[in-house]
Formats: sequence, C-alpha cells, structure tokens
Amino acid sequence: YSFSVLPWMGQKIAGDAESYRYLAESIRMHPDQETLKSMMLDAGLERVQYHNLTAGVAALHTGIKL
Repeated sequence: YSFSVLPWMGQKIAGDAESYRYLAESIRMHPDQETLKSMMLDAGLERVQYHNLTAGVAALHTGIKL
C-alpha cells in the first residue's frame, strides 16, 4: 500500500508522487518506539518515555538531558 497506492494518490491529489514515495520510505526506515527510546537513553537522556498517539500511528518521545 505505502509504496504503490500512496504515491499514486499523491500524484492524483497533489501532483507529486515522488514526495509520497519519500514519505513511505522515511516511515519504513524510522525506528520503532522502543528502539528510539533506547537510542535516546544511549545518547545520555534520562527519564525517557513515549506516548503513542492515534493508536500508535505516531508517538511522542520525551527525555531530559541533565
């Protein structure tokens, strides 16, 4: 769906299939919630947590650098 329908819809609606191909690829390459949390902890952030939004479609990550 993401690599075929999304660019097609982007072309039909916005006249720009390439941006929607990029969107699909960037979504695929983005780390999941736990991986991003681990990356933030590895970077020295503390009290790292995340909250899923829209049933996990997006997530808000927070952390504190002391």
